[in-house]
Amino acid sequence: MVSVINTVDTSHEDMIHDAQMDYYGTRLATCSSDRSVKIFDVRNGGQILIADLRGHEGPVWQVAWAHPMYGSILASCSYDRKVIIWKEENGTWEKTHEHSGHDSSVNSVCWAPHDYGLILACGSSDGAISLLTYTGEGQWEVKKINNAHTIGCNAVSWAPAVVPGSLIDQPSGQKPNYIKKFASGGCDNLIKLWKEDEDGQWKEDQKLEGHSDWVRDVAWAPSIGLPTSTIASCSQDGRVFIWTCEDTSGNMWSPKLLHKFNDVVWHVSWSITANILAVSGGDNKVTLWKESLDGQWVCISDVNKGQGSVSASATESQQNEQ
Repeated sequence: MVSVINTVDTSHEDMIHDAQMDYYGTRLATCSSDRSVKIFDVRNGGQILIADLRGHEGPVWQVAWAHPMYGSILASCSYDRKVIIWKEENGTWEKTHEHSGHDSSVNSVCWAPHDYGLILACGSSDGAISLLTYTGEGQWEVKKINNAHTIGCNAVSWAPAVVPGSLIDQPSGQKPNYIKKFASGGCDNLIKLWKEDEDGQWKEDQKLEGHSDWVRDVAWAPSIGLPTSTIASCSQDGRVFIWTCEDTSGNMWSPKLLHKFNDVVWHVSWSITANILAVSGGDNKVTLWKESLDGQWVCISDVNKGQGSVSASATESQQNEQ
């Protein structure tokens, strides 16, 4: 059974584009076409407005919380071509950095695993992806991947800081050899995987082809170090793919169609244990999917817009509705 446990009246004056809980699940950040970012305390089912952050000059598409080991830090990106990094100091939220190195809308922001330091990937409609790394003393270093996706980048998602297969193979006491990687999705219908080489430059590692229209979101699944790597993608074409790579070198990726929806699919999001995928689309529904023992993905719930409580059975009729 899936049920709505809390509804937050944000008082945004226009469409809400993103909502993200912080690491501890105590605060909710939202952003909207009204150009604002809001932060709420949602402990114990409450909803207290903590901050109303103004600084963007266009619709704000996405927000992302940094890991709490770096303090209370939130990134936001907007149609105004800017990325703003906000920080809470002594209970007050302030703009700590503004990145204006893109020539078009910035559509996606994603913090790297905290093991790598404070690094933010930003994907833009200008086709570029920029990587902002905090170097201390209030300074941010910028690296840019130009022409990452022709006509634009819609989504970025980091690979977990876990070496595939390390749960089984890792010699104890040996520091793992992390290779920074992330995935991006674009208006060229492609998912691309990027990795940092030895001299700190970002190179295209893989190109995953399967969608027939703009890729709207990509989500690299969390990992505990099993050999398989997994990425979910969704598209304007209504399809959601689960991409898996069985070899630890990360070279051979194979897609499996999770479902073909009747409308655009905007977002995909993994549960923290990576066994459930949430999918939201233009049909105003959020569906939850789980891989069955025979390798098929089944819908385990269907949360309709405005519905309080729904059955969590993966029935045939329910799947036909989608």
